[in-house]
Amino acid sequence: MVSFLSLLSVTAGSSIAVCTAFSVPERNSHYRDSLGFDTSNTILRRNNNNNNFLTVLQSSSASITSNEDLKPGISVIDDANDVISQQMENLQESPYFRLFCVDILASCEYMPQELFECYSETCEVYPVDDEEVPAIIREVDFQEHDFEMDGWARWDMPSNDYYDLEEFPEGYTGYNGAEVWEFIHGKICFKGYDYDDDHWKADFNKAVSGIHSLISAQVTSGIQDKIDAGEEFTDVEVWRDPKVEFDRRLSEGGEEPMAMENLYFTYMLFLSAAAKAKDKLLADCQNGEIDEESAAILQGFLALPVLNDPAVEVAPKKLHDHAVDSKNDLWQARMRARDLLRVINCVQCNKCRLHGKVAMLGLSTALQIHLGRTGEGGDTMRIHRVELAALLSTINKFSKAVDFCKKSR
Repeated sequence: MVSFLSLLSVTAGSSIAVCTAFSVPERNSHYRDSLGFDTSNTILRRNNNNNNFLTVLQSSSASITSNEDLKPGISVIDDANDVISQQMENLQESPYFRLFCVDILASCEYMPQELFECYSETCEVYPVDDEEVPAIIREVDFQEHDFEMDGWARWDMPSNDYYDLEEFPEGYTGYNGAEVWEFIHGKICFKGYDYDDDHWKADFNKAVSGIHSLISAQVTSGIQDKIDAGEEFTDVEVWRDPKVEFDRRLSEGGEEPMAMENLYFTYMLFLSAAAKAKDKLLADCQNGEIDEESAAILQGFLALPVLNDPAVEVAPKKLHDHAVDSKNDLWQARMRARDLLRVINCVQCNKCRLHGKVAMLGLSTALQIHLGRTGEGGDTMRIHRVELAALLSTINKFSKAVDFCKKSR
């Protein structure tokens, strides 16, 4: 799961994610490497010098997965991703989707840590001025915040401090968050499930790995951006070659052969969740929470055929079919989704923490929409503004990551 940061910068996830206090199996040893929570929202587009390793290749779902069920959906996403990316980039201009009230100074409650002070400007974020937050957004966030003992997420308490994702976009900060990623894969994910097992716990692990793949793509892109800008690497920045990092983290021959497949799997969950939340999003357009210009863009996005394509629906259908058979155990997924969000408080890079929280909230929102309490799905009309904003903001991140990966593989 990088600039989210620099935290997530290692590989996309292991084929067995573990969730106990025991040590991580040897096949997961790459999680003990330097996983940094670092991301970049800039897609690599040039291929005109020795520093840029990207070569535009014909994308093929066959090179991503041997899973015949997922291949059609991967191809559909590849064909539609340019349009998705354009829509999402425009949509991110809306305060509804880019402003988040976040407790940047929250304490880490999951592990003892040595204090790490990131003095680099790349790590810092600052709240926007009060007048930049529309009154209706502030009012809605205060009204919607509640405490649900067994909910899918527990977002930070509303305050006056709102942060702008566009003012402080994710980028390669050089922060090393290996300790946090090891905790996620070692103690939050479920032990003993391969990603392709027919069980919702395997699907959960696969979705977490997909977030990890997303961040791996973003950090690798960020390294290239730094090279293109002619910036010098510091002595502590160990990731300096984007080709090496892409091959290690995301290629079929890398440390996690299923990294790319898991990226697309999780992207499918997010796109389908957005489609299911259509009525709530349109209602927020009608009540003025979303401005008219952004509402028009949003309606165009929600009308894209890819959101309801049967091939893309394969991933959420697998999750649904597995979950309904174990509905009495889904509390374990809700508990872990809450933990995924709260463990980001252990990230000691403020920019990384901001983007990490948003992405993890996006994942918990997608799971909430698809599963609810029984596996049959949640009531989308009860989804909060901040949850929908996180869902769509993370779709924006996925679209850029897929664009990058298409050009890199």
